[in-house]
Amino acid sequence: MASSSLLVVVAAISQLLTLTLLVSRCSTKVPAIIVFGDSSVDAGNNNAISTALKSNFEPYGRDFFDRRPTGRFSNGRIPPDFISEAFGLRPFVPAYLDPAFNISDFASGVCFASAGTGYDNVTSNVLLLQNVIPMWKELEYYRDYQQKLRASLGDKKANSIISEALYIVSLGTNDFLENYYSSFPIPGSNSGCRRAQFPQPGQFEDFLVSLAEGFIRDLYELGAQKVSFTGMPPMGCLPLERTTNFMGQHDCVEEFNAVARDFNGKLGAMVDRMNQELPGLRMVFSNPYDKFYEIVSRPSDYGFDVASVACCGTGMYEMGYLCNKQNPFTCTDASKYVFWDSFHPTERTNGILADSLIKSVLLPNFA
Repeated sequence: MASSSLLVVVAAISQLLTLTLLVSRCSTKVPAIIVFGDSSVDAGNNNAISTALKSNFEPYGRDFFDRRPTGRFSNGRIPPDFISEAFGLRPFVPAYLDPAFNISDFASGVCFASAGTGYDNVTSNVLLLQNVIPMWKELEYYRDYQQKLRASLGDKKANSIISEALYIVSLGTNDFLENYYSSFPIPGSNSGCRRAQFPQPGQFEDFLVSLAEGFIRDLYELGAQKVSFTGMPPMGCLPLERTTNFMGQHDCVEEFNAVARDFNGKLGAMVDRMNQELPGLRMVFSNPYDKFYEIVSRPSDYGFDVASVACCGTGMYEMGYLCNKQNPFTCTDASKYVFWDSFHPTERTNGILADSLIKSVLLPNFA
């Protein structure tokens, strides 16, 4: 028994040393983490805009470093924070619109993401009072960032950061759940919803892939070379979708999961094609679907007790303002739950997902 325990300890130390060496190597190659997307990676930009989609209040952020709500849709950190730390940078990526940070802070990492947005511009305004930041506006903020970075550090240093930074792009769930499958009308559209324009989900997927490709081309023209393009999670397993799946006995909605898998296949093909077409581009497809589905399907294997409902409130439908400190049903230990609110993972789940992608995709390609 003692010999077996010693081997386990030696193996653990060996893995730690290997990871440490990788981090020390990649910390010089990736000077910054730059983030675009939706609530899966929003560090708090929605705090600064007029929208109902906010999370800058308790109990959000209760397990963050200083135990305060930051605008992240979680009880603590989100994937880009863990990725930044793994690359030897700061253990969190600040939001560009957060007045507590300036261009000096943003030189090693910055987040332009906005909760509620999507590839489709209308997704950012499909819900009443949503009015979040569309992807074209995220790019505008990035252009503004580049100007400030060059003014602060000079062209040579700024251009080096821009070309060597790791760009994280993560979005898509809102395009389907809050747009395509929603009954809300699209502002300024006579068709009512995208489903009227694209009767088959595959048609809408193709439309979104074309938008995603256009975004990457714009980002590439602005100097991005290292890109982690994130795939879709098993969106049919989100607590809100399970809560409303009455016919399916509150199990995961397989129709939504099938769409996510199909869309991921098309995104992966797009990534391969663009790597061939754009000289100097090194883009990887970071697909969280399989690991996320494993966690939801076998939560006890990962140390979780609950996967069907979330920690906050009843765990069935609360998100945003419905997830507040006045709700008496919020759990005391979020680490036992896969989901924090009805739409977003807990910090612990985020850490597991990020760690899987860091070790299998990001460090091997960018270290």
